[in-house]
Amino acid sequence: MKRLLLILIATLLCFNANAEKHPAGVYVQSPDKTLGITLDWSEGHLEWCASTYRGPYDMPYIWVDWSRMNMETSVGVWGENVGKGKIKEYKNEGYNSAVVTFDGYAVELRAYNDGVAYRFISKTEGDYSVIDELAEFAFDGFAEFGYSSDHMAWVPYVNFKPDATTDYATQFYTSFENTYDYVELKDIDWRRLMFTPVVVENYPLKVCIVESNVEDYPGMFLSNRNQDGTLDTEFATVPDVVEQGDYNMLQGVVKTRKPYIAECSGKRTFPWRGVVIGGATRLANSRLVWNLADECRLEDTSWIKPGKVAWEWWNDWGLEGVDFKVGINNDTYKYYIDFASRYGIEYVILDEGWSVKGEADLMKVVPEIDIKELVDYAAERNVGIILWAGYWAMQRDIEGLCKHYSEMGVKGWKVDFLDRDDQEMVRFVYDLAEIAAKYHMLVDYHGVYKPTGLQRTYPNAINFEGVHGLETMKWLGREHDQITYDVTIPFIRAVAGPMDYTPGAMRNAQRDEYYPDYSRPMSQGTRCHQLAMYVVYNQPLAMLCDSPTAYEKEPEYTKFVAEIPTVWRRKDFYDGEIGEYIVGYAVAEDGSIYHAGLNGHTPRTVRVAGQPLDYAIERVDIYIDGPNAATDGSDYQHIELTAKEYIKNGGISIDMAAGGGFLVKITGHYIPHGSIKH
Repeated sequence: MKRLLLILIATLLCFNANAEKHPAGVYVQSPDKTLGITLDWSEGHLEWCASTYRGPYDMPYIWVDWSRMNMETSVGVWGENVGKGKIKEYKNEGYNSAVVTFDGYAVELRAYNDGVAYRFISKTEGDYSVIDELAEFAFDGFAEFGYSSDHMAWVPYVNFKPDATTDYATQFYTSFENTYDYVELKDIDWRRLMFTPVVVENYPLKVCIVESNVEDYPGMFLSNRNQDGTLDTEFATVPDVVEQGDYNMLQGVVKTRKPYIAECSGKRTFPWRGVVIGGATRLANSRLVWNLADECRLEDTSWIKPGKVAWEWWNDWGLEGVDFKVGINNDTYKYYIDFASRYGIEYVILDEGWSVKGEADLMKVVPEIDIKELVDYAAERNVGIILWAGYWAMQRDIEGLCKHYSEMGVKGWKVDFLDRDDQEMVRFVYDLAEIAAKYHMLVDYHGVYKPTGLQRTYPNAINFEGVHGLETMKWLGREHDQITYDVTIPFIRAVAGPMDYTPGAMRNAQRDEYYPDYSRPMSQGTRCHQLAMYVVYNQPLAMLCDSPTAYEKEPEYTKFVAEIPTVWRRKDFYDGEIGEYIVGYAVAEDGSIYHAGLNGHTPRTVRVAGQPLDYAIERVDIYIDGPNAATDGSDYQHIELTAKEYIKNGGISIDMAAGGGFLVKITGHYIPHGSIKH
């Protein structure tokens, strides 16, 4: 109760706090005054909470209850045995902040309109190590006043089969691809680690736990080890001996580790620990992770070109009716390049197989492939080439490989099998982005942890997997529910940043009709479910995952897909719920407006708004689930409306089938300060 009063007092004294008025606490409020973060050291250790106020004389609602925070270092434990802190407060564009300086370290707090965050700052000179870090996220709320604390949570466990052990060290090797379990907070499996983001439902809002600016430091896992309604952190320790994988020669397997999580030198900042707070669409629209990250370090970004990608691995190089042997050879890739060129698709990826298998040497190319010939052939047709690479092969000589292949004309890398986020791997991720940028190369990270702001600092780091994407449909049975997952990730995984889901399946089936087929795979859900992903999902490199010959059977549809932008002037989600559905719109650089929706298992009708007041509509293209989409997932309808027809009804109502979706493209232009006539 004492600390509740501390928050209330801090609110009343908002932004006038100083060491004299607040000898053991500071409160930072968001610019719109809807959220706040409080740091308290009245009991000799650091604690924080996130809260909302309904008025200056009302009690606060606590979204994250009082939670411990500290860093155990080789030069002392920051956050314990805390003395007097020196407080400096700041108002900034988009957020308010405070920095509290203690002996040898500081803590920075920030409050944005969509969330709050804190981070440690080292004031230490010389070399030292971080032995461990504790960041708690407690959700007891007002349990002491009789309110329920049985919160539900959406959690992604690591890929680990639990046994009767709490040896988390065995779980730090993971691809960061898993579905979400919807469980009570107290029932989260204490034996299993979770990777972030994680969402906890704190009625009536939701709290999404995130981290940002993870540089030269390990990523954050969460656990329920104490089974008490408080999630706390686990970190992989620094690798000592790393060897090339036996089963997969492109992985690096940690054999032994050091007894601390990070090696540091001198003054530095540490990663942000934050929460996005709000309703479902607030989570989907959040840019907290991006806003917390370091600003762009590249002087020139004009060469960074997002776009679509013709991709062969998912469809197993599945061309049909051609007069050459299909496979990993120049004839096959020239076909993909010609297809990309015809439809204005910017890139073709050469996925696994172009380099000699078993060598982990990216300078050794199979005799069936002539990369220089393919690069030149593609350049003549305005198509760029991206090369797939395994981690072990890439890390051997990042600079040499980037120099060699950039001089050849290759546009970027798709790097796979990272499968860790300890300090060594995080350093690799940053090193690769920095060196690739030096040679004007894009990077698409696969088998990787979620993005934590790197995409802002090095915008050539353009895509990140860390998602249970469409590739899994090649082998998972119909007991797997991808449809629910598809309408869950916009509110959780996508909060972290771009994701390489790889949509575009042309064989579409409802869940009870779906079956796995490695060489001729299909998706769960309808065709329009796949189509909507090109707008709903954040994917600056957006794959067309199916075979060119499958797309060529439907040229009108393929042309429409190929023309959808992959980056937007603005995007906003205005309806939806986690695991159920999501609806939003995006504005393209040319002024076109796209409305899109993804649906879960319950058929529903949604409303798409009419024309903006300052917008002149020229044409409306509507792609919706067809009348038989409930049994034939590939069934869809394309409807064209005139501006008059669309405006007359003030928009349209759209029925989405189970596992369905829709996409509406409104072509027109904005008219500043003028009336609109049609």
